[in-house]
Amino acid sequence: MNINLIKPNKEKLTSFVSFGATLIIISLLDILFNTFFDLNITGFLPDKVSYLAPLIIGSVGLYLIRIEFSGNKILDQINTNFNSSNINAILTLLVIFALIKFIPPVLNWFIFDADFLGNTKEDCTSGGACWVFVKVWFNRFVYGMYPDAEQWRINTAFIMLFSLVGAAFFVPEKFKKYLLIFLIFIYPIIGLKLISGGDFGLKFVETGAWGGLSLTFIVSAFALILCFPVGMFLALGRRSNLPAIRYSSIGFIELWRGVPLITVLFMSAVMFPMFLPDGTYVDKLIRVLIAITLFEAAYMAEVIRGGLQALPRGQYDAAKSLGMGYWNMHFLIILPQALKLVIPGIANTFLALVKDTPLIFVVGLLELAGMVNLAKTNPKWLGMAMEGYVFAGLVFWVICYAMSRYSQNLERKLKTER
Repeated sequence: MNINLIKPNKEKLTSFVSFGATLIIISLLDILFNTFFDLNITGFLPDKVSYLAPLIIGSVGLYLIRIEFSGNKILDQINTNFNSSNINAILTLLVIFALIKFIPPVLNWFIFDADFLGNTKEDCTSGGACWVFVKVWFNRFVYGMYPDAEQWRINTAFIMLFSLVGAAFFVPEKFKKYLLIFLIFIYPIIGLKLISGGDFGLKFVETGAWGGLSLTFIVSAFALILCFPVGMFLALGRRSNLPAIRYSSIGFIELWRGVPLITVLFMSAVMFPMFLPDGTYVDKLIRVLIAITLFEAAYMAEVIRGGLQALPRGQYDAAKSLGMGYWNMHFLIILPQALKLVIPGIANTFLALVKDTPLIFVVGLLELAGMVNLAKTNPKWLGMAMEGYVFAGLVFWVICYAMSRYSQNLERKLKTER
């Protein structure tokens, strides 16, 4: 069999692919045996050569199957995506080798050697993750110190929120604006009153008892609902022809964008009450919600302004030619088009907001990450920080991934590609 090792060609496709695939399999088997059985297929070679042998053998194998327009759909896809050059081939092998080396230990710790049953730290004896810790503290991770008998109120508030958001997909177009007004201006009041209580026979629960994942959702949801309209008006203000409005908007945006969020939270929770008149009290959570809303609104304003600037001038002229005033022009013609263009930026701002919520821990509010910090210091559960942080990280990842997928679906639905 005469194989041109210098230039693989389509004429001898079967020979090149067979030989190349054999070399790739040998390189993978070497890594697999070394990982699981501590055996080295290339152990007969000198140490330095043996260490690099799987990479060298695999690279040669990938080179042999790198045949352009082979006619085989699978082979062409592999070459296009993972094997387009020698460097890409080496990077592909390094990633595969790294996955083989690191995924099994992670799975062993996460699942196979983990403990799921029991109620105390002493029940964790397998050497893997102690998910008993998460199970015992799960209620606190979700509801914080909120009274067990009143947790139905939190559930009801969020069922209402998700129902309102879901209803937006089914109600007729003419009713959507009323639903949006209700969601922005009325629901926050209803939700906060339901969770805090004090009226209609509901037991009052101080915000200091709120915590866990529910507080993460509360801060994120209310900040998301409120920062969007504030940011939209700031974006319009920054493009206003009135100097007072324009420079006020610019000053507001630059001030809030130039200060770290942790400083804003500290000022709202610690310094702001010192400037209030005697006898005046604003709840810490309300102050934090306002601070986060204004902080994120400054970033939202710049995202929306980017969409406004991307629209051609002809859209403005066309709206004016129809006799539209400033507000009708922007709300009926300009903003719907501008917002479609900046869906990725808006989603990115929302994701950053959700991931910023753990910072409220510094002002004494224990959301999910704060409850994990509290639980890990419990004398009965010392040394369980890893499990708590992994759980919190997975929860945040699920939330952010869901939001990301929704924004991508919205982009496709609105056909934002230009």
